[in-house]
Amino acid sequence: MATKKEIKQLVKDLTRYAHAYYSTDTPLISDEEYDALEAKLRGWDPDHEFFDRVGASPAKGTPFKHKEYMLSTNKAFKHEELEQFVKNVQQAAKDVGVKNPKFRVTPKLDGMAGKDKDGILATRGNGRTGSVVTHIFDLGVVPIGGRNQGIGEIVMSQSYFDTHLADLFSHPRNVVVGCVNADTLRKEVKQALKAKAIHFMPYTKLAHWTGSGAELLANIKKITRDLENKVDYPLDGMVAEATDPKIKKHMGATDKFHRWQIAIKTEGENKETTVNEIGWQTGKTGVVTPVLRVKPVEVDGAVISNITAHNAGNVKALGLGKGAKVKIIRSGGVIPKLKEVVTTAKVSIPSKCPSCGADVKWRNDFIVCSNTKDCPAQSKTGLFYFFKTIENAKGFGKKTIETLVKNGYTSIESIFGLTRLDFVDMGFGDKQSENLEQALQNGINTEIEDARFLASFGIGNLGIGASRKLLSHYRFETLKDLTQSELEAIDGFGDKTSGTIVDELKSVWPTIQHIYDLGFTLTETPLASEFANIESPIAGKKICFTGKMVQVRDDMEAHARELGATIAGVSKSLDYLVIGGKASQGKIDKANKYGATVLTEAEYDTLIGK
Repeated sequence: MATKKEIKQLVKDLTRYAHAYYSTDTPLISDEEYDALEAKLRGWDPDHEFFDRVGASPAKGTPFKHKEYMLSTNKAFKHEELEQFVKNVQQAAKDVGVKNPKFRVTPKLDGMAGKDKDGILATRGNGRTGSVVTHIFDLGVVPIGGRNQGIGEIVMSQSYFDTHLADLFSHPRNVVVGCVNADTLRKEVKQALKAKAIHFMPYTKLAHWTGSGAELLANIKKITRDLENKVDYPLDGMVAEATDPKIKKHMGATDKFHRWQIAIKTEGENKETTVNEIGWQTGKTGVVTPVLRVKPVEVDGAVISNITAHNAGNVKALGLGKGAKVKIIRSGGVIPKLKEVVTTAKVSIPSKCPSCGADVKWRNDFIVCSNTKDCPAQSKTGLFYFFKTIENAKGFGKKTIETLVKNGYTSIESIFGLTRLDFVDMGFGDKQSENLEQALQNGINTEIEDARFLASFGIGNLGIGASRKLLSHYRFETLKDLTQSELEAIDGFGDKTSGTIVDELKSVWPTIQHIYDLGFTLTETPLASEFANIESPIAGKKICFTGKMVQVRDDMEAHARELGATIAGVSKSLDYLVIGGKASQGKIDKANKYGATVLTEAEYDTLIGK
């Protein structure tokens, strides 16, 4: 197991390498070396705050909120996954009456994604908010096909890079990042711009192949080779999509990607290695999770030494133990995963918590520390979860919390009682101590949704969504007296979890009350009984969304709540079932049986006047 000092140094190195990679045009190590180091940190500490950073290349400029989310693309690493995608599209075609659906395949560019529309070029960012980078056209970036062509990629000519820059940069993408972000351009980047080697390439202008699903499946390797030969840009696979607008609308999207589109990538090599030992780590709720420490093996250019084993039940079922032979793979060429157990070994499940030494007990497939009060690991992860969830008290990352716990501040109450001088006494610098004191005050003074506040205390099965549902029936201040029967009566809370939630709520309520009394201002979730005061066609109604929506379902549910509706399951009290593509016929039949109104997504939009 790595020491705290080793982890700290590795994070410091990774941060420096990431800064050089994303914010300058001179990477310090290769992609493969960086991936290997990141995999090492993931093995040592899978929940480290380093992994919470946004995984998109930063871009300078004014923040820009996309009207339509720029979603990521789901991936197919196996031919079977591509076959399933084709089947899904063909089924959707039948649903909407489209005969002989066509597929379009285009190269997947490896640059910086963005959208050029209405005179503004903005980076993808996190999909919801990017940055305005229209200035790069003035620098000399060439808009292929002209301006305002929609979604595309800022990319560099591969042939120009190979001829002029391969000895100076590790990848053409780094030149692009330098062009977009740098305040002062390197002369080599200026020369590339002068040579018109950096482009904004709209996806609609890319070379492409079009054909049937059968042709796609039978010829994907040839299609890939042909398209690779037609594109002078760095590539990261191919993208296949349905072409018919009716199919696209019917299939819709998840909150992450369009269902009518998929990236075709190779699965990557897998290697066999041996389990040296299994490390066990305790999380915020006391769950103790296993990490396989394997004999280091190089997979797709990265040296892998640690892999998650998910839970104790998985370890037991697969026969994972010291000496087991396993095959591992890097999912997406990045994350190391267990692919197969070749030979099993003697399994040893710990009976004590690795953090505090207390007895562990089984909860389904998990083992859980029985010490809920004084376990250091639970204190650290619980505190980190609290500050991460409330969002408005910046600065309390894992390093800060580790120092606080080390100095005996293991509860939320104790931390909110700290002053600048207390932080200084623990070794924090004067400025950081001042910032931490101010962050605590900001946390108190900034208005916060009551559901988010409640969820931040880490009660099992009571995340933000469940907290919102609970608070639509009971005001926050009444929760201390909530009974199991009252919770069970709320749609969505079963008898198995309600008792546990109520017990944990009562146990942690003194802490919740103490923190609330510090002066937190909560935005109240509208009570279901008060929905009648909200003027909308769905106020006070119970709605269930099912199937594949064109819009993002989370956004639809949030908007419905704003209009006074309650998001519910299919039951006798349901008012509306809103169905998207491939909606469950069982749910539809059940809704009809209970007398609920079944609406398509378009009919629902008409109902609410959207």
